[in-house]
Amino acid sequence: MDKNTIIGFLLIAALLFGYSWLNQPSQEELAQARYNDSIAYVQAQELKNLANVKSKSTEEFLDSAVIDAKLKSKYGVFSNASQGVSEKVTLSNNLLELQFDTKGGMISKATLKEYSRYDSLPVVLFDETDNSLGFLFKPSGRVINTNDLYFVPQQTSDSTLLMTLFSDAGATFTLKYTLPSDSYMLDVQIMQDGMENVLPKNMTNLDFTWMQKLRSQEKGRMFEERNSSLYYKRSGSEVDKLSETGEDAENIQLGIKWIGFKNQFFSSVLIADNRFNGAQLYSQALEKDSAYLKTYKAETSFDYNPLNPEGPAFKMFLGPNLYPLLKSYDSGVEEENELNLDELIPLGWTLFRWINTCIVIPVFTFLGKYIDNYGLIILLLTIIIKIIILPMTYKSYMSTAKIRVLKPQIDEINAKYPGNEKALERQRATMELYSKAGASPMSGCLPMLLQMPILIAMFAFFPSSIELRGESFLWADDLSAYDAILTWDANIPIISWIFGNHLSLFCLLMTVTNIIYTKINMDSQASGAQMPGMKWMMYLMPLMFLVFFNNYAAGLSYYYFVSLLITILQTYAFRKFIDEEKVLAKLKENQKKPRKKSGFMARLEEAQKRQEALMRERAKQNARR
Repeated sequence: MDKNTIIGFLLIAALLFGYSWLNQPSQEELAQARYNDSIAYVQAQELKNLANVKSKSTEEFLDSAVIDAKLKSKYGVFSNASQGVSEKVTLSNNLLELQFDTKGGMISKATLKEYSRYDSLPVVLFDETDNSLGFLFKPSGRVINTNDLYFVPQQTSDSTLLMTLFSDAGATFTLKYTLPSDSYMLDVQIMQDGMENVLPKNMTNLDFTWMQKLRSQEKGRMFEERNSSLYYKRSGSEVDKLSETGEDAENIQLGIKWIGFKNQFFSSVLIADNRFNGAQLYSQALEKDSAYLKTYKAETSFDYNPLNPEGPAFKMFLGPNLYPLLKSYDSGVEEENELNLDELIPLGWTLFRWINTCIVIPVFTFLGKYIDNYGLIILLLTIIIKIIILPMTYKSYMSTAKIRVLKPQIDEINAKYPGNEKALERQRATMELYSKAGASPMSGCLPMLLQMPILIAMFAFFPSSIELRGESFLWADDLSAYDAILTWDANIPIISWIFGNHLSLFCLLMTVTNIIYTKINMDSQASGAQMPGMKWMMYLMPLMFLVFFNNYAAGLSYYYFVSLLITILQTYAFRKFIDEEKVLAKLKENQKKPRKKSGFMARLEEAQKRQEALMRERAKQNARR
């Protein structure tokens, strides 16, 4: 490159630098430029955000419209009521606390204030996790369960609560709850307005479904399961129930007065003011390790008219299976209208139930008014029963004593007619001796048989007596459950299968006392020629009772223990005050007197003669052959 070219480039660079320097912006102009750039950036972001908001609002609007359409399709005129917030409202008296949920408008929790579980927690019959009761509306081909709808609560007083369901068209369906003081019975009245515009006008029945998982409340699960079942009473008929074990169902076409979900000591019972129009009932036992015993379900309906401002009414009993309480609901009621809720308590068949309801329970209740210790009450009850049956016990002992003092004469007859070929002659001579002396082996058995209904009645009474629940006595902390003196967790072969995981002390005492009583009876028998196997059988029975009663209520084993102990004392008292020599002298005196044969003895001797003749005839036929 030549010199002139280089000079040209330098001049051009100088001109460009000078021009740039002379035209550069001031500080004010630079600040304004930065401000303008910021405004432009913010405006760009706002436009971007506005576009996003418009897009999101459009989506939400579309989603809301879809949801509303779905709710309208599913719930019809109750679509607005299908949305809401669950709230809890409480009604309470001195016995019962009921919690209601605005979702469904029904009871969500029932707590009994005066009772506790075996672990000292309050007795909660159910809560929203294990109980539901809902009415079924069927407008325009839909099936709507009120459990899915939200009610509006209004507590008008301490004892009254209104739960109102509003339809989109303005119709109302209200459940009026009334809980009187000192009562386990909740009154429920359906009230409505404009429901004829919502439901079919020709609707005649209102269906509803009631389901409950029955909670385990007691220590002795075996007996709690055995005494828990779904009960029901047909209108104008007797109380019936589903099976206590396994799975059972019943489809009832006739009217029903009430349906009860029963535990061993507590029940939830739905009672119609008029009747339920039949029902489909279902019960299923649950696994042993579950916190629940059984699952109950009842599908039924009652008469209903949408035009009637006052709909059907019913009651709910939520309380203890206490006989005087349940029986009181039939006080002053005509027989055909009686509820018979006391049938929820299993007190045995007709005869045994009569003994319990007419004798045992009145005495038990009377003593309970003045004595707090139920161990002492059982003792006094046992003594009273023993006094009542004392004449039968005395007669039974006297009959045994008569047979015993006649033993030498019986031995003479056995020696006179030895062998099986002379068995009939020996038997006839023995019966003739008894007849002349005025003794009868059967007279000793009859008084014992007459005592059996009382023993069986007590067997049914104690496991069903809620009065014993939670009552302690000596080492037993609950007389309504077993009194474990020894427990174990390991699975011991045979022993765990027989006894479970415990040994009950009252049951053990009863067994030992029973063995002693058996020995006393065996020693007092008239004949010493008993078969050894029979002796072992007699001693085996008390041991079987040990296995059988080990899981039963401690109150029952305690009663049998005390009863046997008193019987032993009575036996020794009879031996001390009854002179058997005088008894023998009396019998010998009777033998000298002419005695008219009773019709039974005459028929027995005639039958023996015919038998002897028949045997002789067969012997002759065999000899000819």
